[in-house]
Amino acid sequence: MPLAHRQEPETIDLGSVESRRQLATLVMNLFDRWGLSTNDQLNLLGLSPTSRALLTRYRKGEPLPGSRDVLDRVGWLLAIHKALRLLYPRNEQLRYSWVSRRNQAFANLAPLEVMKKDGIIGIAKVCRYLDFQRGR
Repeated sequence: MPLAHRQEPETIDLGSVESRRQLATLVMNLFDRWGLSTNDQLNLLGLSPTSRALLTRYRKGEPLPGSRDVLDRVGWLLAIHKALRLLYPRNEQLRYSWVSRRNQAFANLAPLEVMKKDGIIGIAKVCRYLDFQRGR
């Protein structure tokens, strides 16, 4: 008896300019929903505080750079967003304010503070925490 054909998950070609353009749009929209300052946005992307013009260019459709660091950060940030959507499907206000709320799991710091302080490791830490909460 043949196995049923399973559809493979869609993969994103991060080498593609179009894919990186879409990721830029997604992450900029997420930053808006989270209500992040320009400096916080730059910090989360691992960019210099003097790179403010890059954010404007990403908002206008320029693709993210192909660097592993930026793409990893964006991947973790979008995974945080996905986890929050799954944890709080009916509470949009909590879903988008969660990163700015103090949390005992992070020594009473807001997840945003952890992500800014610890960089990509902090972003991954917040994501893993949410994954753990989803699995409970």
